[in-house]
Amino acid sequence: MQRADLSDLAAFVAIATRGSFRAAALDLGVSTSALSHALRGLETRLGVRLLNRTTRSVAPTEAGAALLARLAPAFAEIAEAVGEAGARRETLTGALRINAPRSACRFVLMPLVARFLSRHPGVRVEISADDALTDVVAGRFDAGVRVGERLAGDMIAVPLGGPLRFTVVGSPAYLADRPAPESPADLHGHRCIRQRFAGGSLYRWEFERGGRDIAVAVDGPLILNDQDLIVRAALDGLGLGFVFEDSVREHLAAGRLVRLLADWCPAFPGFFLYHAGRRQVPPPLRAFLDLLREIDPTARP
Repeated sequence: MQRADLSDLAAFVAIATRGSFRAAALDLGVSTSALSHALRGLETRLGVRLLNRTTRSVAPTEAGAALLARLAPAFAEIAEAVGEAGARRETLTGALRINAPRSACRFVLMPLVARFLSRHPGVRVEISADDALTDVVAGRFDAGVRVGERLAGDMIAVPLGGPLRFTVVGSPAYLADRPAPESPADLHGHRCIRQRFAGGSLYRWEFERGGRDIAVAVDGPLILNDQDLIVRAALDGLGLGFVFEDSVREHLAAGRLVRLLADWCPAFPGFFLYHAGRRQVPPPLRAFLDLLREIDPTARP
């Protein structure tokens, strides 16, 4: 096989996997016109069309899908072999791409990334803050972060940051002329600041006490999709919010917010860093996992 053929095949795999010439060009560090030229040359030599492309999408043809199914594992093996060879260098290099909810980035991930980069300055870390349930394999991320209950069963996961707790909060001004709720059922008489997930559904506030689980479809005039905005709205007296305790700890201590229904809000395991169960873990991800286990020896898959 000629060198040009291998390069063109790599270009095809990148385009077909990413579903975009632009994204593939960014991954490979080349121009979109160079990728387009490489693909045309490959299709001409093979005598078959590999990709259907429109102004909005790129998708493999039947022949392209069959070729991708054979090539993708081979190129993954090559990438792993190169990664292993690179790991033998004294200075760790490469890229680490992590997809994580914005709350996880704020509370646990960014402090760890700062520590990781101080130890491995040769690694390029990319964090995609995204509250959608992104497929990290399809998105070509090395790892993702989710709460434990949303993890796919075929993923390898390690605890990230310890237990978390939600809490219901309201400002003293909001509660001045309203009775504080004494049970989740009392929330129906309050203005609640609702949260919409990236997928479009509205979050039902979840409570637990004495083994009894309750999910409440609260109501209120304001819907937001960001926890920081919910905290701001609660501070402004617009209603009750249901947020991570860590995000309001200072406001609670200063009296700007009041904690409610505390005995209905137990701690839960929190976030996990997860990745696909590959035989060889890329060196930058392996080093990041080593850091997690160094901080918390119980952080085992």
